[in-house]
Amino acid sequence: MKAALYPNFQKPNALSCAREACDVLAECGIEVSVSELFRKDFSDKPQVKFEDINESAKEADFVLAIGGDGTILRCAKLLIGSDTKLLGINTGTLGFMAGLEANQLDKLSLLTNEEYEISQRMTLDVVYHSEKGDITATVLNEVSARSGSFHICDFEVYADEYLIGRYRADGVLFSTPSGSTAYALSAGGPVIEPDLECIEMTLICPHTLFSRATMFSPGRRLRMKDTTTREDCMVISVDGEHFASIGVNESIEICRGKNNINFINLIGNSFHESLCKKMCKPIK
Repeated sequence: MKAALYPNFQKPNALSCAREACDVLAECGIEVSVSELFRKDFSDKPQVKFEDINESAKEADFVLAIGGDGTILRCAKLLIGSDTKLLGINTGTLGFMAGLEANQLDKLSLLTNEEYEISQRMTLDVVYHSEKGDITATVLNEVSARSGSFHICDFEVYADEYLIGRYRADGVLFSTPSGSTAYALSAGGPVIEPDLECIEMTLICPHTLFSRATMFSPGRRLRMKDTTTREDCMVISVDGEHFASIGVNESIEICRGKNNINFINLIGNSFHESLCKKMCKPIK
């Protein structure tokens, strides 16, 4: 078996967590690889191999993303199109997508006997038809569109070329079930179990008295068209990273992604247990 580490050393305790994970994995007979960029941090670990993470992530049996939810999202992009499994280890603030906390590394031994559950998370593919050609991306959480100058936006949304509605709002989110507990939740959207398959549309601060999140079948092809009349581009972000800027009468298309991401659940925590533990108790 082979494991690749994807640590974010900007997070507290991520380095000590990654080093301890190397020791636990080695004791279990699991080969460990880390990016060449971190050679000095693991130079005293003879069991560690140094490889390009873009290659090792696709060749490994599983990848350990050590950090917060942002780290896990960035790591997930490396696994698109592969069968590699993803295990998040939380050293961040929330770590809602993580399967383990930093103080649970002894549970890594369960990987050797495949004593874990797999949660397949759907993705979204987004396409922007620019003058220079199509720009594409795949997201695990959401696609967001909003004004670059923080003005209110006018836009239309189509499903399979049928006009769903014309809207005025600060922006709009198109989310996977995994992303329902991220930006979409803060924008007033519902909580969706991550194993479901649907596309959620949530308006951001809509200029109306009546607005509800809308759920679409995963087979729908959605299109969001900017109809704002002033000279102001809508900024499109994918999983929190800038993707494109679109102008008046330009659009983006969103559909179910061609690939799933396989998340490892080592300790049997249900989605609802994690939801209560990490999002309810801190508020109480």
